[in-house]
Amino acid sequence: MKKIIALLLALVMVFVLAACGGSSAPAAEEPAAEAPAADAPAAEEPAAEAPAADLKVGFIFLHDENSTYDLNFMSAAREACEAKGLVEGESYLFKYPVAESEECYNAAAELADAGCDIVFADSFNHEDYMIQAAMEFPEVQFCHATGTKAHTQGLDNYHNAFASIYEGRYLAGVAAGLKLNEMIEAGEFSADEAKIGYVGAYTYAEVISGYTSFFLGARSVCPSATMEVTFTGEWYDQAAEQEAATNLINNGCKLISQHADSLGAPAACEAAGVPNVSYNGSTANAGPNTYIIASRINWAPYFTLMMDCVLNGEPIPTDWTGTLNTGSVELFELNEAVAAAGTADKLAEVQAALEDGSLHVFDTSTFTVDGETLTSYMADVDTDADYTPDTEAISDGYFHESEYRSAPYFDVQIDGITLLDTQF
Repeated sequence: MKKIIALLLALVMVFVLAACGGSSAPAAEEPAAEAPAADAPAAEEPAAEAPAADLKVGFIFLHDENSTYDLNFMSAAREACEAKGLVEGESYLFKYPVAESEECYNAAAELADAGCDIVFADSFNHEDYMIQAAMEFPEVQFCHATGTKAHTQGLDNYHNAFASIYEGRYLAGVAAGLKLNEMIEAGEFSADEAKIGYVGAYTYAEVISGYTSFFLGARSVCPSATMEVTFTGEWYDQAAEQEAATNLINNGCKLISQHADSLGAPAACEAAGVPNVSYNGSTANAGPNTYIIASRINWAPYFTLMMDCVLNGEPIPTDWTGTLNTGSVELFELNEAVAAAGTADKLAEVQAALEDGSLHVFDTSTFTVDGETLTSYMADVDTDADYTPDTEAISDGYFHESEYRSAPYFDVQIDGITLLDTQF
């Protein structure tokens, strides 16, 4: 709406100048963003810069920067926005911590009222409140990470995005498996004692997909590996995460990873001298003697995409999945002091295979369910209130994760992984 008003004002000025004998004024004197491209050569005023000066973006985060999950989003938002010349606190705004409640709707409405062209929220249960805001503010684009409803909601201004992070977790799992092999070869424990511990937040598909892909990566190089998974029932609870990791270590787990957002698990690993693979950010400072590597979604490519779409008057994809090839899935720098020798070379080899499609994380020949190969699985892709399975996810010998919808829908319990509690 703001751009339409600006265009109308520009046209009024043209007519006023003509009435005052100003018809000889060259078109180049009009702002480039408001005149046809032929009248304002791009060399004089780059097309991407002029609209960016008018762009305003709002971001909603579940926690503050102490959460590795939210800090990852914040860092990407700053990177993408500042590359567009936007200024924090002026042309891009942060709101945090924002609970998964009516508080999210209030934050989204406040950002829309503040003139934001785009409002983004970063947590799964923000979704219904973002949809509510999208219905109320049709002139604003609302984008949401990890949600499931955009492709069935039918709103032109509501969008979901995620990435094939299961590929990053698989790679991190390869690093974990190589470390297990090194410890086995050093005589620290036997191959049949190669047990991994995993601290999960909730029993959502996103968490299941994550720990399964991590396990499959580890087992691709350490075939005897098994894994135990425990849940905290919270995305961010440092005490609970540290206690969960400590319990797993006391239960014989030789390496710990997690899908939870605090430094609790890495701290427990450092205290016990147990190797750790993190998520969303390097925890080398908290665990210099135990941290190996971490995977993350790099949100900067998506933030750039959503801004470019608005600037260019193009629709934002309804449901977008970033990949290794789009730069949306990354590994943090490997801690060579802790990682097994040869890890970097092996990761490069495996990543190349994932990128060219010769390797698939959920290749059904690499795992079983109740002792059987999985040949068919109806996944819940078009999520409804009853979570009805609706889409065949297996074809060509693998489970097609995040291809029919960006948010993960792999929720299969495979052999080799033991769930210690499922009350959440």
